Formats: sequence, C-alpha cells, structure tokens
Amino acid sequence: MIEKTTRVNFLFDFYQSLLTEKQRNYMSLYYLDDYSLGEIAEEFEVSRQAVYDNIKRTEAMLEQYEEKLLLFKRFQERQTIIANLKVLVKEEPFSMEALLQEIEALENLD
Repeated sequence: MIEKTTRVNFLFDFYQSLLTEKQRNYMSLYYLDDYSLGEIAEEFEVSRQAVYDNIKRTEAMLEQYEEKLLLFKRFQERQTIIANLKVLVKEEPFSMEALLQEIEALENLD
C-alpha cells in the first residue's frame, strides 16, 4: 500500500496540472492530507461512493499520462544515474563518461 501511495503521490506531482480542480482537491485531500473518503464526501457534500469513483478514475488517468509521457520513469532513471555519479565522484572521478552518455540519452528520447 505504501508503494502505491508513493507512486500516486509522484504521479500527482508530475501531472496535477492536467487534472480538473475537483480532481486535484480530492487527490490532495486523500493522498497528501490523509483524509478519509467520508471526510472528503462531507467536505464537498457528495456521497462517499462519488469520492471513491472520482479518485479511482483520477488514479487511472494519472497512470495513462505516465504511460504516454514517462515523466516519472525518466525522473527515477535520472535519480539512479545521479546516485551512481555520486559514488563515482568519490571512488573513480574519471570514469563518469558512460553515466553522462546515459543522461544525454534520456534527454534525447522522443
């Protein structure tokens, strides 16, 4: 569950500007502020089921955006490369050419 929550939080960070205000509000309250479905329903004067359905649809939309745009995947890949660079800087400062090429390749993907 924690992994799913973390993933949704990252996807929300990357793609929230593509969501409606209502979707952003529900997702923010549910995932960031840890509101229950009932609390969100009460806040917006809708049914708990309506909140649940909206959150599930929005999660699916976030996953679709990621499938097409790959912003989170590329972020994770950059984080891995950066971590490797930090190790190399300490251990082998002159063998960073391959990692630099990986970064360049990431930025040139279509």
